[in-house]
Amino acid sequence: MIADRMRSLLALSRAIDALNGRIGRAVSWLVLGAVLVSAGNALARYGLDLSSNAWLEIQWYLFSAIFLLAAGWTLERNAHVRIDVLSARWSERTRAWTDVLGGLLFLMPMAILVLYFSWPMFVQSYVGHEMSSDAGGLVRWPVKLLIPAGFALLVLQGASEIIKRIAFLRGIAFDENMRAG
Repeated sequence: MIADRMRSLLALSRAIDALNGRIGRAVSWLVLGAVLVSAGNALARYGLDLSSNAWLEIQWYLFSAIFLLAAGWTLERNAHVRIDVLSARWSERTRAWTDVLGGLLFLMPMAILVLYFSWPMFVQSYVGHEMSSDAGGLVRWPVKLLIPAGFALLVLQGASEIIKRIAFLRGIAFDENMRAG
């Protein structure tokens, strides 16, 4: 019974991993877009003596999208900053317990709070048709939507990682991400 429930949770975990993987790979292409916009903006500014706040804001929007929407994918790939100097010496079970407790006590509460408080900020921006205060600036709600969207993906991935670690601790699955890197 418990093993069947754990297998169902692992199927959910795989679906979350796949979702964040698809989004992360798509968002990784925004790095190229940010580089091209940045280079084009510098060329226009210094080579042609043209400037636009909109191009600067597009760079900011792209960076925000990369950082926020790829956070869950980064967690799934075990690429977040960690204290490997310590955890490399720990057993896999100790690392799994640390990940479960860290996820439950730190990651999930923080991500849920940011998600909770960022949603009204987005709604207010959308309803109020908020625009940049800079001349030629862009509409603000799309970048404000990135905050709850990114943290929702991080909450999902946090749940996925906790599920995988608990499955490992119960002897149901081995998680490659727990290996010290």
